[in-house]
Amino acid sequence: MKKVWKIISGLITIVLFLNLILLAFVVISSKASGGEPQAFGYQFKSVLSGSMEPTFQTGSIIVVKPVEGENKKKLQTGDVITFVDSQKRLITHRIVETKMSGQHIMYETKGDNNNAADKDLVLADNVRALYTGYTVPYIGYFINFAQSKEGSAILLIGPGVLLLIYAGISITQVLRELDAKSNNKNIKEKVS
Repeated sequence: MKKVWKIISGLITIVLFLNLILLAFVVISSKASGGEPQAFGYQFKSVLSGSMEPTFQTGSIIVVKPVEGENKKKLQTGDVITFVDSQKRLITHRIVETKMSGQHIMYETKGDNNNAADKDLVLADNVRALYTGYTVPYIGYFINFAQSKEGSAILLIGPGVLLLIYAGISITQVLRELDAKSNNKNIKEKVS
């Protein structure tokens, strides 16, 4: 039974420690980027509306690759892009048509779930990222919570406190076992 408990104890320690590292990464990455977390040159964007359903659901996380320089002018019909609109909001919609306005390339976009195209054209310079095709459902709610002050505090402090409590329990058990062995040794010495 003690071997089983040691295995379970080791697994719990590993899970709590990995959870602490993962949550610290999410919170720190979110704060450092001023928005969603980033890793290996990719950004993770939370889906806040249903305009792109069924491609991705509200509350999902999508993985996007930042688009820079001349690559902003090489996007094609069907690409799903993240862009800044006239109100400085980040929006992710599909390109339905490419248009020229003098020397400027502009994209007409539309949410897959919307009845009509967006009213404003998107200037190529306002494109920020290209959707990679990877989506993780429901994690967006968690990322949004992690970005709040309360969420950051809870997600960084909570697992650390749990790890300390668990360490305290483990240390107490080891001390009890050592005490029991010491008492057994003393009894055997008195008997002999």
